[in-house]
Order: sequence, then structure tokens, then C-alpha cells
Amino acid sequence: MAAIHITDIEAAINYWRSRAPSPDGVTLAPELRALGEVYAQMVYRHEDEVDGLAPQALAAWLAWYDSTPDTPCIAVCSTSQGDALCKGCGRTFDEVQRWPSMGPAEKRRVWRRITLEHSAWRFNRYAERATAAPG
Repeated sequence: MAAIHITDIEAAINYWRSRAPSPDGVTLAPELRALGEVYAQMVYRHEDEVDGLAPQALAAWLAWYDSTPDTPCIAVCSTSQGDALCKGCGRTFDEVQRWPSMGPAEKRRVWRRITLEHSAWRFNRYAERATAAPG
């Protein structure tokens, strides 16, 4: 599995905080404990990415991942017309071609890059399509 960025760990923690709130303000759900341990170690070690997760943390992260959009596609594909980088979603031609075989962490790495670049039409011209994009 490819490395997972700390922002994805944070997003997974927030996902679980909203779904499994503490009943007493102190006790954490098992998913939160598992992800919190990973997050704490990353912060302590000043790491932006983690290469492997313990089974419980991985299961919690994958549950969050399953709640996110699978593809950045907004059905405006310029790679099919010869562009090396899609104007619609921001993925490279290679990323578009390999997307079905990519694992979750690799897909999230691409999502992070296109989000940081913020130049694809999904973020401006056709932002309304991003919420109803095809899978």
C-alpha cells in the first residue's frame, strides 16, 4: 500500500468523531483510538506520511475512504482528446488509465495533488459537477 498522508488520517478521525462520539467525554471509540495512535506517532515523529497501518487503524481508515468520492472525474475528459493532463479532473493520462487498478492510498495521493494544484475545472468552471460526478 502507498503511503497515507496525515491530512487523510485527520479526515478519518473527524469522520469517526461524528459517527462514534464519546458517550462520556473521555472514552474513545476503537476506531478513534486506533487512528489517534497513528496520528500521535506521526506528529511525534514529525512525519507527513505513514507507510503502514495496524489492522484496526487500516479498517477505520478504509471505512472513511469508502465514504469519499472514488474519482475526481467530472465527465469533461480532455485526456481522451490528447491532453497529458485532464482539464476537467486534473489527473494525468496515466492516472486516468490506471485509476481502476490503483489502491485506496494511491488514489488519495492523486486526490491530494489535484486538490493542492487547484487548477482543474472541477474546482472552478464546473465545480457544480464535482458534487454529482460519475463514479
